[in-house]
Amino acid sequence: MKHMKLKTVALLVPLSGCALWHDFEHPATEAPASWTTQASTDAAWPDEQWWKQFKSDALSAQVEQANNSNFDLLAAMARVRHADAQVQVNGSSLLPHLDASADATRTRTGRSSTTTNLNGFNNRVRVNNSYNATLNASYELDFWGKNWASYQSAKSLADASRFDQQTVKLTTLSSVATNYFDILGTKERLDVAKDNSKNADELLTTIRKRYKVGIATALDLAQQENVVASQKATIPPLEQHLQQDLDAQAVLLGKMPESIEQPKENLKDIAIPVIVSGLPSELLQRRPDVQTAEAQLASAHADIINARAQFFPSISLTGSGGYHSTQLANLFKPDSMLWSLGGSLAAPIFEGGLLRGQLDFQKARYDELLQDYRKAVVASFSDVEDALAAVKQSAAEEAAQEVAVKTAREAYRLTQQQLTGGIIDITTVLNTQRVLFSAEDAWVQAKLLHLQAMVGLYRALGGGWKLGGQDIKPPEAPAAPAPDVQPLIAPPDATRG
Repeated sequence: MKHMKLKTVALLVPLSGCALWHDFEHPATEAPASWTTQASTDAAWPDEQWWKQFKSDALSAQVEQANNSNFDLLAAMARVRHADAQVQVNGSSLLPHLDASADATRTRTGRSSTTTNLNGFNNRVRVNNSYNATLNASYELDFWGKNWASYQSAKSLADASRFDQQTVKLTTLSSVATNYFDILGTKERLDVAKDNSKNADELLTTIRKRYKVGIATALDLAQQENVVASQKATIPPLEQHLQQDLDAQAVLLGKMPESIEQPKENLKDIAIPVIVSGLPSELLQRRPDVQTAEAQLASAHADIINARAQFFPSISLTGSGGYHSTQLANLFKPDSMLWSLGGSLAAPIFEGGLLRGQLDFQKARYDELLQDYRKAVVASFSDVEDALAAVKQSAAEEAAQEVAVKTAREAYRLTQQQLTGGIIDITTVLNTQRVLFSAEDAWVQAKLLHLQAMVGLYRALGGGWKLGGQDIKPPEAPAAPAPDVQPLIAPPDATRG
């Protein structure tokens, strides 16, 4: 037995030589000095409701619907409530536990009549009453900060759950905006395809008339018939894509597919907002996914402290007080009072490597989450760089495609005039017609990509945030509705050995 005690002391001494409790420190992160692609400096900070910058009432209505009814967002809100409940559970160990009990018993001994037993003694009937009312209290002295660390771990996870909810919200609302623009773009491409099909039919009618009088050849007629057929073939896939977009939007809004109608506005009705990207270092305060990774890291830090504290003895105090009486009327009189106090100490001696394994597990978990945090930081910088480049290049593409459409329309108009005057043959008209149809469709797609790139930039920057004339502040996770839990004995500080 003496040998086992020495082993216990030898185990506790090296652990107590270092501080059990030390505050979580933010991991050191390196941020770029500036973005490779700069956003416009003549811009305003995004509003918290960033989608309103597109000046679309229909889009704002759908975002509001998704904000209230999206299934993923509602599930994320439920996970926040789950995390808050866990904070309550872990925080309860820091406070005393008090239970009340009351009971009444009646016992009967002996026979129903006066008799003489074998020993010659009378065996009369005896009825005894007993009444008890007690309060039992217990409290574990959190001398090593074990319970406090468990509580802090749960609080950090609750914060992570709130930031995760913000990530889900940002992803969901940006998906609503992206898909809404895709609906507008597909609808506009469908309109362009139908108009081009109509124009191709009109030209086919002209060529047929020319063919009848011998001005056009059979080859000219066959080529235009091919153009008409090809143009009509583009319509069904676009109609299918439009329906798929509407169905996807219904899921994002938490509605049945048949309840979604096609929007009446077009891409040209959507305003192009101007966004300022700020400094790269500010991004770590805006991105909720980075905040989630850091909160999870803080929770793992508290778990390590908890695992270390498991090596040390647990000290518990117990007490009870109450009343006991054989008569109910005398139950609460002073002479019926009883009480007891006690204490206990439990220390690990031999646990087969369980505690050491738990500590190593928590340390490895912390190292894993540290790498996840660093990855989230680097990925956030990469996302913004990609988004800035996408906005810049898609804007340039849209402008170039707009010029291409204008020149293609003018070329097609001139070839039609020259064909009527007999200056050129039908082949030139067919070529300019194909160029025009392709340019108009490409222009719609370029406008769509530009709008979707703007949504991508909002998402990469962490969504909208409030400036209010003050310096940018990180999006704080609302405090969990946990009780004001304070341990009766404060956790060890970093100066205690």
